[in-house]
Order: sequence, then structure tokens, then C-alpha cells
Amino acid sequence: MTALDGLQLDPSRDDELVLVDALDRPLGMASKAQAHLEGLLHRAFSVVLFRKGAQGPEMLISQRAHGKYHSGGLWANSCCSHPRAGESLADAVPRRLQEELGCSASDLREVGAFVYRAEFANGLAEYEYDHVFVGRLAGEPKPDPAEVEAVRWVGIDALAVELAEHPEEFCAWAFTVFSLTLPLAESVLSEAERRESSNCV
Repeated sequence: MTALDGLQLDPSRDDELVLVDALDRPLGMASKAQAHLEGLLHRAFSVVLFRKGAQGPEMLISQRAHGKYHSGGLWANSCCSHPRAGESLADAVPRRLQEELGCSASDLREVGAFVYRAEFANGLAEYEYDHVFVGRLAGEPKPDPAEVEAVRWVGIDALAVELAEHPEEFCAWAFTVFSLTLPLAESVLSEAERRESSNCV
């Protein structure tokens, strides 16, 4: 299968993406195919969802469907995507959570951003200004099999070990996303608990 074939099978292949400069200022629009075939810098986001587990904070990670146009079968954070033309990140993040994972999230907030570029063997390239969000899962995930092969909850310490011992099993952007969010797990959950307690008073 060629790179273009893979893109044609993608459910969101017709989305128009926002091209940006290194300061995330919009420069124009491009089709998803053009952005990835030509390696154009575009706006994206990554979402990390936490929950309180028996042994401490856990993160929901997703395995990309094997049919995806790149990085099929690799593990990444909970959800990754792009805002559409004219769509704010505040609208794009919950939309994509529903589309990919069939769920919503609470306490979503942006915690940072970074630029990365990754080239793939099929000729495609990801060149993204990636906004990183954290939050808590609301409900149970029901992933779209065209997007997500599997999901699993993993403890923060266990994930840190996996990243060190099996880096080949993770997507290129996952390492930076995890380095930004793993240290925040406790504070995200504690903040949410404080908010819930104050709402009950």
C-alpha cells in the first residue's frame, strides 16, 4: 500500500488542516494529504487522560489501528488529532475524543506545546505544532476500530519503564507528550478532587 492509499482510507482524510509557523501563527490551509505528503507544519493536539488506580495514577494509552496511514500498531497517548479549518482547540479536542474513543473528558486543560518532525518509511512526514491537553476520562471508552486498535490503562511508573525498555513500540511524538504529562498526573487528579469537594459543600 502506498502512502496515498493509506491516506485515502483514513476516516478524516477530507479535513482541511491549519498550516502554521514556528510560533503557531496561521499561514493558510492544506488538505490532510498535502500536509503529510509534503511535510508541512500544521496545528495538532494530543490528549492525555488520567484516572486514580489502586496503585496510584494511571494513564489511558491508545494503540493506533494497523490500517492508519502511518505508525499503525504503535502506542501513543489517549487521543491525537488536528483542529479543522475555523475550529478552535476547545471545540476540536472534545469532538475528537468522541470520534476516536467514543467518550468525553472532564477537567481538560492545555499544559504545553512543542514542535516535532518525523519521517516515515512510506514517504509521509508529520511536522506538527502539537498542543498537549490533560484531563480525566468521563465514562468508558468505546474506540472506533478504524482509528484505535486497543486501549489500556497503565500506571505512571510502569509506563516510564515501558518507554525506556521498548521505545520501538511507541509513536514518535509520544515521548515528548509523556515527558510533559507524566509528572502532572498527581496534580491533575488532586485538583479534580478538590474541585469536586468544593462543589459538594
